[in-house]
Amino acid sequence: MRRVRVALLVLAAAVSPVAAQSAAPGWFAVPGNAVYQTGDSWTDGGVIYRLYGVQSCLRGTIVTNAHGVKRDCGEASLAMLIALTRDLKPQCYQAAALPEARTVFVFCIAQPLSGAGAGSRIDLGTALISTGYGFAALTPDGKPVHPPYFVAQLVAQRGHAGLWAFADLPEPNAIILRALRADRSATTPSQPTASSAPDTPGIAPP
Repeated sequence: MRRVRVALLVLAAAVSPVAAQSAAPGWFAVPGNAVYQTGDSWTDGGVIYRLYGVQSCLRGTIVTNAHGVKRDCGEASLAMLIALTRDLKPQCYQAAALPEARTVFVFCIAQPLSGAGAGSRIDLGTALISTGYGFAALTPDGKPVHPPYFVAQLVAQRGHAGLWAFADLPEPNAIILRALRADRSATTPSQPTASSAPDTPGIAPP
């Protein structure tokens, strides 16, 4: 439950960030000594850097591969983030920030100098999601934070890429939205009657 509550805090931060100021720093590389926290974040100098609009698998949730071996889904996402970051060596820029939480949301772009991708621009978030090791972050009402990422997720899901190949994938957004609904229910002192309840939109089932 603690991991889910942490994820809820992350989700709330991702969907309502403080807009970056015009004086925000420019492009920067992910430092070699960065400490990776999850499959969508790392820390450096006491600051948390999160990929904007990306949600990784949650640590402590389990996925079973084709050989019947169980693996921590969050660790699988984390391993892919580390591999892609070290391979692509992307440059990042600040998209938004939560100064009080010492959290910066970033987009990271790589431009390979050789190989099949030479000359193209690769978005790190898209790379994580399209390979099936990341997911498009959703708002509490189930809408994608960054719509292009949701498109990439649909393609990965339909192609059974990465973690989507496993039938018991603990899809993180479904877990987070369920926990969010449960948390709201637990903190609601009483329910209004049908005759007095205003028309309010609900959270669509994941």
